[in-house]
Amino acid sequence: MEDYRLSRHFWLSEFTVSETATRLGIDNTPSSEVLLNLAATAMDMEVVRTALDNHGIVPTSVFRCLELNRVLKSKDTSAHIQGYAVDFACPSFGTPRQIWEHLTQFPVGHDQLILEFDRWVHISFDPRLRNQTFTTG
Repeated sequence: MEDYRLSRHFWLSEFTVSETATRLGIDNTPSSEVLLNLAATAMDMEVVRTALDNHGIVPTSVFRCLELNRVLKSKDTSAHIQGYAVDFACPSFGTPRQIWEHLTQFPVGHDQLILEFDRWVHISFDPRLRNQTFTTG
């Protein structure tokens, strides 16, 4: 898969990389429809980056094909499958909890904003835009 910039600060490769997929030989190449979603998600992440005072965001899991998502024991309804969700850190801004708390106060349009296990932030831009905010673990 050819790498290219999805937005000013985000690349396709960082939105599709998966050590688990590589280790297990799973093809984590998104469809053309999902590529469009990933581009829109990258633009939404630019808004998140701005909200975090332009600190660099480190995506840890974005697109997951259905097979990879199942290996990771995530729901078949996960927004990651459609390219709408990003698990990330932003170490230069603060801890995942500090990031999550800051984003709850910033008008970032989202479907879900989740602090997961106090280890990373999950944000989804699923078109339902339910504006759900909570923690897990």
